[in-house]
Amino acid sequence: VQLQASGGGLVQAGGSLRLSCAASGRIISINVMGWYRQAPGKQRELVADITNGGSTNYGDSVNGRFTISRDNAKNTVYLQMNSLEPVDTAVYYCYADRILHQIGEGRTRYGYAYWGQGTLVTVSS
Repeated sequence: VQLQASGGGLVQAGGSLRLSCAASGRIISINVMGWYRQAPGKQRELVADITNGGSTNYGDSVNGRFTISRDNAKNTVYLQMNSLEPVDTAVYYCYADRILHQIGEGRTRYGYAYWGQGTLVTVSS
């Protein structure tokens, strides 16, 4: 199972970006998908996550500005970021947890805590 994130870049304050993260592999289902971010010199923090049933959870610093969604058929999670501020500058990492996937003929396994490679978001003032 691999996660591939895309959509980062440079944007002016007040602007918008949309991140995408696609999971690939012999996936049957994914329980939770989401995004963390890490700014220089700071700890990684939760941005938002979403269950396969559509329940969402947001970090306090982004609530109301960011919207997370997912397409279960495509094993893809999206993060729509609006009203971006310079403090949102960070490397954004997608993750997926509790993935049911095939490991052989008729055999399946749950895997936990998969991370994408990170995509840089830079917000200029």
